[in-house]
Amino acid sequence: MNLRKRVRINIKNNCNTIMKLVYPAIFKLRTKISEGYDVVIPDLKDCFAEGKSLADAIYNATEEASAWILRELQKGNTVPNASVRSKIQCQENEFVNILVLNIDEYAEKHGDKAVRKNLTIPAWLNTFVEKKHINCSWVLQNELVKLWKIAQSQTMKTKSE
Repeated sequence: MNLRKRVRINIKNNCNTIMKLVYPAIFKLRTKISEGYDVVIPDLKDCFAEGKSLADAIYNATEEASAWILRELQKGNTVPNASVRSKIQCQENEFVNILVLNIDEYAEKHGDKAVRKNLTIPAWLNTFVEKKHINCSWVLQNELVKLWKIAQSQTMKTKSE
């Protein structure tokens, strides 16, 4: 597979198009102080990751690269083409691995794109909302964020116990 050009795989699945990108990453085995791997994605400026194991490093690098790509796309920028794997120079204790980025899946979990939801409320409440010029979307979003923060703090407590 020629990685000179960014690889984009479109898969039709339930009327959704999935955007997958492939980028090479350089993994360096740490030999001093701490065990694990440092990762650089050379095609994505200042995109780095690390992991205590190879599996952690691959996962973290995939997450970091996906976040990098999503930020660029949300800014309206194009993303760089992937380098040819065979042309990447490695040093001692380094190797190249390919990362597969599912940008749509990542954006669904972490993106800021607003998603339209319909709201059903009683007529009397709608009259009140309209009279007071209340933005239902704003109120609902703020309350849902509060609930999300409570759920996150409970999850953190559970993990620390």
